[in-house]
Amino acid sequence: MNFTEEKLPREGDSVIVGMSGGIDSTLTALILKQKGCRVIGVTMSLWKGDLPELPGGQKLHSSCYGPDETEDIEECTKFCEEQHIEYHVIDVKNQYQQQVLDYFKAEYRAGRTPNPCIRCNSFIKFGALLDGVQKQGIEYDYFCTGHYAKIVRPDEGLWNTGVRPAMIADSLDRTKNQTYFLYRVPSATLEKVRFPLAGIEKKDVFRMAREAKLKAAERTESQDFIPPEYFDMLFADRESVPGKIIDLDGHVLGTHKGIEHYTVGQRRGLGVSANRPLYVHSIDAENNLVILADNEDLNSSALIASDFVWPGNVVPDTAFDAMVKIRFASRPVQAHIERYTPGEGEKFNGEPYKITFAEKERAVAPGQSVVLYRDGVIAGGGIIGRALP
Repeated sequence: MNFTEEKLPREGDSVIVGMSGGIDSTLTALILKQKGCRVIGVTMSLWKGDLPELPGGQKLHSSCYGPDETEDIEECTKFCEEQHIEYHVIDVKNQYQQQVLDYFKAEYRAGRTPNPCIRCNSFIKFGALLDGVQKQGIEYDYFCTGHYAKIVRPDEGLWNTGVRPAMIADSLDRTKNQTYFLYRVPSATLEKVRFPLAGIEKKDVFRMAREAKLKAAERTESQDFIPPEYFDMLFADRESVPGKIIDLDGHVLGTHKGIEHYTVGQRRGLGVSANRPLYVHSIDAENNLVILADNEDLNSSALIASDFVWPGNVVPDTAFDAMVKIRFASRPVQAHIERYTPGEGEKFNGEPYKITFAEKERAVAPGQSVVLYRDGVIAGGGIIGRALP
C-alpha cells in the first residue's frame, strides 16, 4: 500500500508544542517559531511529591516522573520568554496517577510487564494534556511533539473500506524511531498531530541545537518513566509477598522477594545459585511463583494478544502478514496475524489474535505490546497475553 506524508504546519498556523525541557521538544518549538507559526508551549505537570528524597543525597537521572520536573519547567519558561512564545503548564497529576502509576503497579503485581510510556502517550500526553489545553480555551491548528515519527495517510482505503485515517510511520532516523510508543494514540487525535523532527536525523538535531545555542543541547537524554532508584519506593504502599522460585520441572531453587520485582527474560538479581545462567521464564501470579529456565527455553514460536487498536478503528477482514515488534528495543520480525478462537476458560479484552513468528522470538513478556508494521507504517497493535513455546 502507498502512503502520503501529511504536511507539517506552515506560516501563520497556531501550533501547540508539548515541551519537556529536552533537546527534541525545544528544537521543535524553535523550528516552528522560525517558520512563522504562532507557537504555544505546554508542559505536563506530573510530579505529586509523594516519594521521599533518595538516601545519601543521590542525584536522580532526568526522567518523566521525578522531582526534577520543577527544573524542567523553569528551563521551558526561560526558553519561551526568550523566544516570545506563550507558555502554559497543564496539571495532569491525578490522571497520571490513575492511568499510569496505578496501572504500572497493578500490572507488575499481576505478574505482567507493563509499558508505562505507551500508556502515558495514549491517556496523558495525547489525551489529558490536550483536554487541559481545551479547558483553558487555547485554540490551535496542530499539536506537535519532538517524537521521531511521522504522520501519513493511505492513498487507498484500509481493508477494502473507504476509510483513510491518519497513521503513524517510521521517521527518517530509524535508530531513534519512537513509533512503538505511539501505536495506541487514536487516529482521530492524530489528525491534528505532527512530528517536525520526522525528516531530521538525531545528529543533525544536536548540531542545529548547538548552532542555536540552546541550553537543552547540554542536557543528557532523559530516561523513560521513573528512575530505578525510585522503583522500590513506588511499591512501598503494599508489603511484598515472598514466594518460591522454581524451575520448569517444579524444583525449588530459592525464594523471591515479591513477583513485582521480576520480569520475563531477567537474569540478574535472581538470588539463586546454579552451575549455569538462568533466566525468568514466566511468572505465575496466582500461585506466587517465579519460574526460571535456560536461555533456549525462553524462545517462542507465537503469541496470543488482545486489546488491539487499529488505525481508524478499521478491523482487518482477513489474516495477513506484517513485521512485528514485541518490545521497543527488539528488531522487527516477519509474522502471520490471524484471529484466535479462545479455549475453555480463556478470557481476553476484546478480539484475540494469534501472531506466529517466521523465526523464534526470545522472552515474549505478557503485558508488553506487540506492534504490527506494514511498509513501515503501524497497522495495529495489542497487549501480549501469553507466549507459545
